[in-house]
Amino acid sequence: MDDVRLSPRERRILAEIEEQLGRDEPLARWLGTTRSGLRLPDPPAPGTYRLRPALALAALGAATLALLVLAVTTEAPALIWAFAAAWVLTLVVLLRLVVRWSRRRAGDPRTPG
Repeated sequence: MDDVRLSPRERRILAEIEEQLGRDEPLARWLGTTRSGLRLPDPPAPGTYRLRPALALAALGAATLALLVLAVTTEAPALIWAFAAAWVLTLVVLLRLVVRWSRRRAGDPRTPG
């Protein structure tokens, strides 16, 4: 695909599209561009997003524990089902964290961070 050539007509259409997009100020602000050219956002610092899944797991764990206590004390079917759903979701998040951690430890290039 590196040797793709555009016909003169296609180049003209592409230039017109780029010109119209360049005049769209809200789009330029939304994309983070300036008049002088494209300004890409800075990449996140290493380890920036590692805390979010752990916090989500802690919040899910606390909610699951609260639902367990409520379900046992009230014996309400809705609370029992809510606990079951929260428990499954907590296990899924935990499993994803363990898989990500094990891939990182193994040096898998597909894992970010």
